[in-house]
Amino acid sequence: MPNLYENDFYTWTQEQANLLRHHQWNQLDLPNLIEEIESLGRKERQELRNRLSILIGHLLKWEYQPNQRSRSWLATIRVQRREILKLLSENPSLKPYLEEALQESYDNGRDLASGETNLPLSTFPNQCLYPFEEMLSDRFYPGEPATGDLME
Repeated sequence: MPNLYENDFYTWTQEQANLLRHHQWNQLDLPNLIEEIESLGRKERQELRNRLSILIGHLLKWEYQPNQRSRSWLATIRVQRREILKLLSENPSLKPYLEEALQESYDNGRDLASGETNLPLSTFPNQCLYPFEEMLSDRFYPGEPATGDLME
């Protein structure tokens, strides 16, 4: 089975699912199956960090370049918020990881904002000043009064 795992991953997954479905426990490729299940959890954490990085980057751009604000930035902020909320809803066990994910994501968000605005990295605070709950609120846009109907 390791050869199938290494040479045709898709077929391996289908075969493992079939073996599980038919309770053929002794034929399972347990070492690789365990590795893949652990990997799924890591992917959910990575997705949370990636989405937070993009959201933070766009919130920073929104705050620090008000004259450049666009419908595209607004759409990205909205989509990332929805996807983060959906991810947390589908994976509630990620909630205890939020603080760590937020800290890791902030550096990436700063880099994204700096690279896309051509502002020096030092323009942006070293630590995230946006409370997590506010970041996910459809009424929070840094530098704007609380409103949910921007650019509509």
